Amino acid sequence: MPENKPVYLKLRDIIAAAIIDGTYGEGGMLPSVRAFAAEQGANPLTVAKAYQQFQLDGLVEVQRGVGMFVARGAAMKLRQSEREAFLSREWPLIARRIERLGITPADLLAEKL
Repeated sequence: MPENKPVYLKLRDIIAAAIIDGTYGEGGMLPSVRAFAAEQGANPLTVAKAYQQFQLDGLVEVQRGVGMFVARGAAMKLRQSEREAFLSREWPLIARRIERLGITPADLLAEKL
């Protein structure tokens, strides 16, 4: 499944995953736009666009002159929205491929991750 997402959405997914897995916990500070851009090899304006979306969604709080912090409940909200997106967009494609390939639930459970 090719990913033809804009770069800012790919960066958003990286940040979302880090919030969900607790790398950036509630009340924790996100890396600065410049630091995250350097880490990811991205343009700072692209990172700022990804961060802005989190701000618009109420998942981060900005403290002027200090930085951006993960809002309370952000991980739960992200987990729920990511789960819904997976089940509605990704899973149907995966399920059809599993069926097409004749893979059984037992086959899937027998595989080591």
